[in-house]
Amino acid sequence: MKSVFYAVFGNAALALLAAFFIFAGNAVAMTESEVEIPARIPFLPGEKLTFELKWLFVPAGTATLEILPLEIRDGKPVWHFVLKARTNRFADAFYKVRDRIDSYVDLDMTHTLYYKKIQREGDTKRDVEVLFDWENNKAVYIQDGNREKPLEVNPASFDPLSIFYHFRSGDLTLGSQMDAYVTDGKKCVVGRADITKEQPLRVPVGRYDTLLLEPELKHVGGVFKESKDATLRIWFSKGPERHIVKIKGKVVVGSFSADLVRVEKLPPHLMDQDLPEEE
Repeated sequence: MKSVFYAVFGNAALALLAAFFIFAGNAVAMTESEVEIPARIPFLPGEKLTFELKWLFVPAGTATLEILPLEIRDGKPVWHFVLKARTNRFADAFYKVRDRIDSYVDLDMTHTLYYKKIQREGDTKRDVEVLFDWENNKAVYIQDGNREKPLEVNPASFDPLSIFYHFRSGDLTLGSQMDAYVTDGKKCVVGRADITKEQPLRVPVGRYDTLLLEPELKHVGGVFKESKDATLRIWFSKGPERHIVKIKGKVVVGSFSADLVRVEKLPPHLMDQDLPEEE
């Protein structure tokens, strides 16, 4: 059960590219009207996507992807992406999950600036951050205050969360191949994923025309590495916003899925709220 929930909440992002921080300067929130966002980027601050997570066909929890207000750091506007995941009451009895990932990326979506993960899964409590030194193309992985040796990274590297948004900003067309560098601070790899199919798809929030992205999994660890015939598929909407509509995976111990159930555009004061506990 533990490895499966990690696959749902952690490895899915890494598997997008067949792979799997404190950022200096004071942050000041700002709105998109105060800065020119590149035209190729299909999303805006305030977006919140909510997903229902299932293990086999059993509801297991909720995950959200949010884009918080743009911030000014070191005099430049940056994106702030947040992923939150939690199991429901039923799954809590087996393996309780309360995770959060924060990712900061430059406005042009060319590389990660800072990455932080708060992992609360069963008995595991882990606080991770990755600091980036782009003058020297280095990343430093810090877990629970313990700093590891700097890792050399490609200057166009993304973290396991921001890669979702990098893909949304790219060439999502049938037959295209997505290539990018991804790092979690411990390794930096080139990952590839192919757009293999156009497909109408119905999820709880509605019907979408979608593009199916299928990543390589050869660099992915954990339950994917242990599964000989593991698969992961991600559906993006074909519309201008290119939302993630569905994620589905199969591993040695079963299958899991994440279905889009709600799309919201929120004002700043309603953003970054804790996922509610079940009654």
